Amino acid sequence: MDEIDAIGGKRFGQGTSADREIQRTLMELLNQLDGFDDLGRVKIIMATNRPDTLDPALLRPGRLDRKVEIPLPNEQARVDILRIHSERITKHGDIDWEAVVKLTDSFNGADMRNVCTEAGMFAIRAERDYVVEEDFMKA
Repeated sequence: MDEIDAIGGKRFGQGTSADREIQRTLMELLNQLDGFDDLGRVKIIMATNRPDTLDPALLRPGRLDRKVEIPLPNEQARVDILRIHSERITKHGDIDWEAVVKLTDSFNGADMRNVCTEAGMFAIRAERDYVVEEDFMKA
């Protein structure tokens, strides 16, 4: 379940009807999680970028027993991600991936992929069918 914070956020006393519906959805999710037996073969994996906003009841032992934190990629990992996502992009000239990555501090993998997409958009706007280093730098 990706983006579990959308329905698994901390509950509060008042709110709109939409907020109450989200709380009812969370209550049903908690009920379903309690229904799995300990020796069953069902495993639940949830993901969020905002673990600080999750309802404590969701994090109670027996519901979600493990917390795996995946840090942001370091510079070398970001270079690798850029190279992977730019493989199918037609490029012209040398591209200094390390220089591009210096501008991407605190970017995650999805952000790095978006750099490639945006570089392609800069090339399209310039009426080119290839991407140059400047496109990556702007992106």
